Amino acid sequence: MPVKYETFTVPKKTGGVRTISAPHPELKLLQRRLSDGLQSCWDEINSEKKISKPISHGFRRRSSILTNASVHRGRRFVFNVDIKDFFDSINFGRVYGFFLKNTDFALPESVAKILAAISCHEGKLPQGSPCSPVISNLIGQVLDIRLAQLARSHGCSYSRYADDLTFSTNKRVFPSAVAALGINHAWVVGDALSKIIERSGFQLNPKKTRMQYCDSRQEVTGLIVNRRANTRPEYRRLTRAMTHKLVTTGKFQIAGMKADASGTFAPTLVDGSISHLQGMFGFIDWVDLSHKKATETHDGPPSSISKVYKRFLMHRDFWASSLPVILCEGKTDSVYLRGAIRRLATAHPSLVSMTTVGKAEYKVRFFNYSYTSQRILDLSGGAPAVKSFITGYLKSVKKTPAPSNRQPLIVLLDNDSGGKVFYSLIKEYNGKKTPVDGMDDFYHLEANVYVVFTPIAKPGDNSSIEDFFEPALLATKIDGKSFNPSNEDLDENTEYGKAIFAAKVVRPNIPKINFDKFGLILARLERVMDAHVKKHVSKV
Repeated sequence: MPVKYETFTVPKKTGGVRTISAPHPELKLLQRRLSDGLQSCWDEINSEKKISKPISHGFRRRSSILTNASVHRGRRFVFNVDIKDFFDSINFGRVYGFFLKNTDFALPESVAKILAAISCHEGKLPQGSPCSPVISNLIGQVLDIRLAQLARSHGCSYSRYADDLTFSTNKRVFPSAVAALGINHAWVVGDALSKIIERSGFQLNPKKTRMQYCDSRQEVTGLIVNRRANTRPEYRRLTRAMTHKLVTTGKFQIAGMKADASGTFAPTLVDGSISHLQGMFGFIDWVDLSHKKATETHDGPPSSISKVYKRFLMHRDFWASSLPVILCEGKTDSVYLRGAIRRLATAHPSLVSMTTVGKAEYKVRFFNYSYTSQRILDLSGGAPAVKSFITGYLKSVKKTPAPSNRQPLIVLLDNDSGGKVFYSLIKEYNGKKTPVDGMDDFYHLEANVYVVFTPIAKPGDNSSIEDFFEPALLATKIDGKSFNPSNEDLDENTEYGKAIFAAKVVRPNIPKINFDKFGLILARLERVMDAHVKKHVSKV
């Protein structure tokens, strides 16, 4: 009989271990599809019932720890309780019975039994299955409705995130039906709340019961809610400290758990990864960005943590890259160059290798112009923005230099009025007495930064990367419109710009386009890579 699950344990921060049952890939795919289907059913049910505000916020669309925490911000009292063994308490019979008897589903017995069999392991919902969260939420609806009614009748707000239940109020006295002061000033669950939990088929975990007052830190699902939902200050400080360690030494450590000879897990420090730190920044940025969207405060100077995030992204994307990085003026240039490198692979093996099935494995990395890069790095595209970024980058790495980088950062620019704003910067770093005319194969600024211009025939000429396509391709019309490569004063009635040219003309026709002229640009990229290797070796 095939093994359907792989079971293992992970250490808990509070001690002990958590058992995870990870389904086999084929079963996981089936469970994922079931989860997506049930989420859609749930959305449809809520829409028909005109339910717009969720009570449960865990593992559901358009909800998160942030929406859950926001329910309780700025309150006099915040009370948290925890359901004991949440998934384990939902057994095969409960899942089967729900799909069979719930009026929103009322499925045939055979179908209900199949769904319970797909979702359960060893007679209960397993931690590790993609469909356990949505099914637990569906079954937990009765609990949520009863608790919401209890909270409303006593002037409280209520929300649930998985097994974490939260009540909050601004009343001067917290309602005893929900929680009351017991022996030694310890808060205990109120009788009414306790009875609802038990009637709904769950048990409370008394070890995780706590009351939080407005004159001290109030925390809900890991976020501070005293004024607005926000990440913990110590979490931000830790992220800042890790980044400083990374950009000065090339590595950092994080708190982890390690088993001793007896198998007992104990706290320890382990080497952190770039992806781990990216996850921390992503979480902080997501919370901050959500607040800005909610309050419509998009403008203003960057916060202190945004400045640290910027330094981290500089390190990750440009200093610690495992491949040479090509920073173009915008997204479209990368589309052109990828196609050129692929088509001219034989002549430029240091840039790409082709697998036996014809897949291109690039030996360079193109910087991705994303929403985050535009906000945090202030890289929206265009030569002036790139110049400003490179100036800041060089100042930053000079202040906090990590171990020497083996890969170059190649700034590829059009040799036109826009790109020539770099001429003064090149002279500043090179100290050349002769004028910079854009004729050289490349210009080294400092550290790992090199500038490459599109080739020109003689000083004073202009060129852009589109000039290296055949005239017939540039003359391609789309819906009767002509291509305007300058993107300036674009007449949308008769012209289309670079984005459409890259997406509809270049990308779908790469196998047919003549990229031969791009060989001049690719050769310059290779010369930079060779020069940087020699420069690095000479310092070792």
